[in-house]
Amino acid sequence: MSMLTPQGMGGQYRIKGNKYPRMRSRRRRGRLVVLAVASVAALGMVGWGTLQLIDVFTGGGGKASAAGAKSDCGTKATPSPTATAALPKPGGITVNVYNATTRSGLAKQTADELKKRGFKIGDVGNATKEFDKKVKGTALLLGPATSLNTSLPVLATQLTTPERRTDAARKNATVDLIIGDRFKELTKKPDADRALAALAKPKPTPTGEKAC
Repeated sequence: MSMLTPQGMGGQYRIKGNKYPRMRSRRRRGRLVVLAVASVAALGMVGWGTLQLIDVFTGGGGKASAAGAKSDCGTKATPSPTATAALPKPGGITVNVYNATTRSGLAKQTADELKKRGFKIGDVGNATKEFDKKVKGTALLLGPATSLNTSLPVLATQLTTPERRTDAARKNATVDLIIGDRFKELTKKPDADRALAALAKPKPTPTGEKAC
């Protein structure tokens, strides 16, 4: 045994000549353990991140699509209430025809045509001083407050863009047709009939309700 060999040690730990046995350091083993733990942790983080990405492109995307589908819902059109049941027929409306222009004969001519179309005719003549030569449009339709959404709309189908007014002081249900400067003739009967039909059956209007 060499004199350099510690007492009690032999075999592979015996020192021969000038060579010493190499012994693994405990510090190096500790480093290896730390590296192994760090590698496992890094792999875990990579796996967790991968799962998050998968969730975004699958589960999360599905939720977003569902939200988008809700936002793209169309507006459902629902009929709005109308007062078509209160609209009178031409035979239930008495019309006074007055001429506010300088052209003679218009009141009688217009009254005769309205009578052919089913309206009842009341007074026929020149307009009063209040309206004479002061109606610049096609015509002025004047009636009691109750006629605003009943008789006046029906009579308005016989003319082109007439002005409508109500007279709170009027006690009876008659309405006035006061012929204005731009009046040429009544609307053609086929066109007036179509306007009456559309007035009786208005189209539903959207209420803003969402439908999916």
